[in-house]
Amino acid sequence: MDVRIEIREYRTRSDLNPAAPLRSISGVGLFTDALEAALQAREIDCAVHSLKDLPLEMAEGLALVAVPKRGDHRDALVSRNGARLSQLPEGARIGTGSLRRRAQLLAMRPDLKMTHIRGNVPTRLEKLGAEDGQFDAIVLAAVGLNRLGLADHISEVFDETRMLCAAGQGALAVQCRAEEDSLLFFGPLGDWQASQSTVAERAFLHALEAGCSLPVAAYAHIEGKRLLLEGRVIALDGSRQVDVHGETTAFGGPAGKHMAQKLGAQLAEEALEKDADLILATGNRNE
Repeated sequence: MDVRIEIREYRTRSDLNPAAPLRSISGVGLFTDALEAALQAREIDCAVHSLKDLPLEMAEGLALVAVPKRGDHRDALVSRNGARLSQLPEGARIGTGSLRRRAQLLAMRPDLKMTHIRGNVPTRLEKLGAEDGQFDAIVLAAVGLNRLGLADHISEVFDETRMLCAAGQGALAVQCRAEEDSLLFFGPLGDWQASQSTVAERAFLHALEAGCSLPVAAYAHIEGKRLLLEGRVIALDGSRQVDVHGETTAFGGPAGKHMAQKLGAQLAEEALEKDADLILATGNRNE
């Protein structure tokens, strides 16, 4: 088959106002809307997103056709002098644009001063190293640093017990039009384990009615024939959190996807029974 590939770059709403906090920019699809519009207009045949940024509800006529093999799902600390979190001074200033990260950092160290930061990875690293010393450290997705060849900047990587990742973090999403030719062509790019794991994570968020802007975390992975899912809802000040854990059978195909969705919904229900809804309501009022 003779295939010609052309790469096109698009700017989304999040790019047009890089200084504003994400929650001040209304609507969903802040990182994806321009690409989805290009798909619907047939300007492009597929779009590649960071899965954690893809809205839980798919745009009309589009499909999430593949999730390739997942990269590192964890969060990483980058500090000015290479210090780990425990080594930072009292009242250290941490830059992050994520409420999920902020809440979990404050749960570990309530003395930290959380400061808003946005921009792509190189821009954030430049802000960290600026002479004005606005930040003592920043927190980023480890996968972004790895993919850009900037892993040597990492001071510390957080494991799941300390900081649970965003749903879909570390994974890419291949989106196309929901047409048979496109689905058949791009479908082989997917990895069934990454797909089933992230389906469970996104189902947890969906059942909680919590998008990526709220302090909710989820991580699923496969061990042997088991799909294990962890979910967490955290108060913005880190003072309270609800943790839930569960597992189901791991296998590919539509049946495996259904099992993953069911697990995510079940754990969300369990979290709500533990008053996660009260934590989320407080977060909506305070931000």
